[in-house]
Amino acid sequence: MILICSSLASAVALIEVALFSFLGNLVDWLNNADRATFWEVHSTRLIIMSVLVLVVLPILKFWYEAVVHQGLIGNFAMRIRWLAHRYVLRQSVDFFQNDFAGRIATKVMQAALGTRDTVMKITEVLVYVGVYFTGAVVMFAASDWRLAVPLVLWFLGYLLVMRHFVPLLGQMSKAQADARSMVTGRIVDSYTNISTVKLFAHADREDLYARDGLRHMLDTVYNSLRTTTRMTVALNVLNALLLFSTGALTIWLWTLDAVTTGALAFTVGLVLRMQGMAHWILWEVAGLFEDIGTVQDGIETIARDRTLVDIPDAAPLIVTKGEIKFEDIGFNYGKSTEGEQRAVVDNLSLTIAPGEKVGLVGRSGAGKSTLVNLLLRFYDLRHGRILIDGQDISRVTQESLREQIGMVTQDTSLLHRSVKDNIAYGQPDASLEQIIEAAKRAHADEFIPHLVDPKGRRSYDAHVGERGVKLSGGQRQRVAIARVLLKNAPILILDEATSALDSEIEAAIQESLYSLMEGKSVIAVAHRLSTIAAMDRLVVMDKGRIVEEGTHDELLRKGGLYADLWRRQSGGFLAREAAE
Repeated sequence: MILICSSLASAVALIEVALFSFLGNLVDWLNNADRATFWEVHSTRLIIMSVLVLVVLPILKFWYEAVVHQGLIGNFAMRIRWLAHRYVLRQSVDFFQNDFAGRIATKVMQAALGTRDTVMKITEVLVYVGVYFTGAVVMFAASDWRLAVPLVLWFLGYLLVMRHFVPLLGQMSKAQADARSMVTGRIVDSYTNISTVKLFAHADREDLYARDGLRHMLDTVYNSLRTTTRMTVALNVLNALLLFSTGALTIWLWTLDAVTTGALAFTVGLVLRMQGMAHWILWEVAGLFEDIGTVQDGIETIARDRTLVDIPDAAPLIVTKGEIKFEDIGFNYGKSTEGEQRAVVDNLSLTIAPGEKVGLVGRSGAGKSTLVNLLLRFYDLRHGRILIDGQDISRVTQESLREQIGMVTQDTSLLHRSVKDNIAYGQPDASLEQIIEAAKRAHADEFIPHLVDPKGRRSYDAHVGERGVKLSGGQRQRVAIARVLLKNAPILILDEATSALDSEIEAAIQESLYSLMEGKSVIAVAHRLSTIAAMDRLVVMDKGRIVEEGTHDELLRKGGLYADLWRRQSGGFLAREAAE
């Protein structure tokens, strides 16, 4: 497709240069021809040029525009966006936690457009102009070699102007693209956390936060515009010198009878045409370098090497029993563990038998959630292994690993899609009947039939808003539980799964969760200890290590950290009842 564009652009450029040469010849013919025999002598050449102007040139331009607009402009950018999104989507969780989501999305969009425009400008400008300029020099020299001298000198000056200004514009474009994506990131961050902004009455503060970014972006725009002005002035001087020198030289050669009147018309006409093109060329080349700057800025983010990848020929995880083993694992979020500083997870070993229900307990920062994230392979270990049914999770595909694990988190995030789509995310090919059944088991059917979104969509077709903001915390949690119920994975992780529910709904859903746990290996993380007291085994963590293990009653009798945490809970009276 790009080769076709280049060929068509070259053909159009050659014909346009030939038309200026024909104009010079026509002036000579009119000066020297006998009016009575003019058509008889020149009719063939006039007919040929007429066909070129009326038929060939429009057809070539039609096909050029058709290929560019129907084949390249839309498809090229969309494919690049899809490929960039596909790559970014498989980056690690850490990649997204260290940047604005809006900033990343902006860079994906900008880089795609920049890449498309870069290719298009190279195809259109360099090919078209290269052929145009070469043809002009050849035809000038055909009249008299001295006519080509001003054009060559102008071109050298033109190259010097581009060499000086265009790289500067490229650097400024890169800075401008980064500033633009930063501003977008700040604005999207405010919109995403609008509840927090409203809660703390900080609209003015967010205004200043965005305004500071806009001011920085405006500085980059001013720098670019000042450079553009200087570049335009330099080009205007070069163009004036070219027109004057070509016109003066042609008249002088005409006085020496070295060139004809037609040559004067041809050279001056073509110079005037190239003057108009010169501005377009310079802007296009400047735009080319600006696009390159934008692409470079985007590439620095979206094409960053993935830090978490599958090994070559990684096999899919096959879960037959559900045994989970943590073997002497260590992890520390990239921080140093020298001196007194201890790792977040420090030489931890733990085995969860097939079908066993284990509760993870500990103070905040003890490493419970980190242990869950490591099992999901959101991060790679510093040392040790995690095995599921004897298979090292670092040697299986990430997709297959997470397909075998169902998880309900405390901070439930739903997709800005319909309720049906959110529940079916656990099993995309599920029927509507299966989706409704999962919703009933999660007690979500109590509110779903009454949902209506701003576009009038109802019940399971109603959209839930960004991150599920149209639903209450408890409603979001029940949809999330329905999603995991439908997924029905052999390994289940519950991270404060019922924390957003009121006591009545929690009691009802606990029954569903207990039925869901049947035959599954379960890891439950909870600060509210009463929710996991009935687990087969409780594992107490502190400072990245396991400090206690046992059942609820056994740990209470030990009088250690778990017993202390139990006494401190608002439901401490339960501890007294258990002790009695």
